[in-house]
Amino acid sequence: MSSPPKGGSDRGWWCAVGPGILFAGAAIGVSHLVQSTRAGAGWGFGLLWAVVLVLICKYPFFQFAHRYTAATGESLLHGYRRLGTSALVLFVAVVCGSAFITMAAVTVVTAGLAGALLGFDLSLTVLSLLVLLVVLAIVAVGRYRLLDGVMKVMVLVLGALTVTAVIVAVRHGPAGEPSWPAPEIWSAAGVTFLLALMGWMPAPLDVAVWPSLWMLEKHRGGRPRPTMLQAMVDFHVGYFATAILAVAFVSFGALVMYGTGESFSPSAVVFSRQLIDMYAATLGRWSRWMIALVAFITMFSTTLTVLDGYARTLAGGFALLTGASSRSQRRLYAGALPLLAGAALMIIAFFMQGMRALVDVATVLAFLTAPLVGWLNFKAVRSSAMPVESRPGRLLTLLSWVGLAFLSGFGLVWVYWRWVA
Repeated sequence: MSSPPKGGSDRGWWCAVGPGILFAGAAIGVSHLVQSTRAGAGWGFGLLWAVVLVLICKYPFFQFAHRYTAATGESLLHGYRRLGTSALVLFVAVVCGSAFITMAAVTVVTAGLAGALLGFDLSLTVLSLLVLLVVLAIVAVGRYRLLDGVMKVMVLVLGALTVTAVIVAVRHGPAGEPSWPAPEIWSAAGVTFLLALMGWMPAPLDVAVWPSLWMLEKHRGGRPRPTMLQAMVDFHVGYFATAILAVAFVSFGALVMYGTGESFSPSAVVFSRQLIDMYAATLGRWSRWMIALVAFITMFSTTLTVLDGYARTLAGGFALLTGASSRSQRRLYAGALPLLAGAALMIIAFFMQGMRALVDVATVLAFLTAPLVGWLNFKAVRSSAMPVESRPGRLLTLLSWVGLAFLSGFGLVWVYWRWVA
């Protein structure tokens, strides 16, 4: 186990910011643009409690990635292996089960927005191919340094445009009838949507490994790793950004679409045009460019970081399981990039019936596997590999138990509504 860095200055905290911003770029995507907007459009502000609750309950498990790596100098994947090879195998199995369908889900939404934004009259498969080629080029050629720089700009622009759009929507007032009756949430269909909303809010829990890997990549080559304070600043910058924008996108749907009688299409291209046209019609045609840009940056940044994050996770996981060298791990990473992109394109071309169905399947699976990943993260930061002073305190430990109970319990509620009630 590596000893914590000594003599570091916490005044250089901004130099450590990066992995948290990348996490925000990965998280602020389908969960925000699609699911949060659908929640606002269907239930107004009636599901805001669910968004806030799941952000609180998942908080410790995402934070543990930064905490573990800052304290030990290892990624969470090493932490899983220290729990036993079976723990790492189990996690890699979860990632393999979710990576390809998640990659397809974020790509198809990005492709739909690209088609709506640029006016391309191309099939969704061709649009997805073009998006994946651009993303592959950025990740493969620029690697972490370019990814880090691009995402800082994208998240900054996204945040500014989103907040501006929400302010305009609030000043405009609700577009629909405020007394419009919302659908029953405590039904099989309602609970399934609630599970889908919370499954990727702010992101699937297996994504927690990514900031851990990005921290190591950022400080590779002899650069001192961040202090615990620097790591916590980096984490909270990204996590609070995802929370603020989640509320913003729920507000979008509630203010602009709730009570109008309109519903979103399951088609990615049609959904994207609906979203853009909906805001332009309500806020004014001048806002069309702003909404289109917000939506596209949201999803393009997600596709970019999801490809890199899953490729790093698969490469790191298989390298640890097989005892591969660092050079072999880099080769695994290079091979995982086109594998993920190709598999996502195959799913889009041959197995996708509609964007909404694909997104709901991916998000429900993410929620059902969340208790397992959360438990692994909790065990890792309480293991003997962690210095005692860096382990979670009583409050964070209590919140972890509450989070595990909530994630497990709500999964059982869905099983009841889906198969028993």
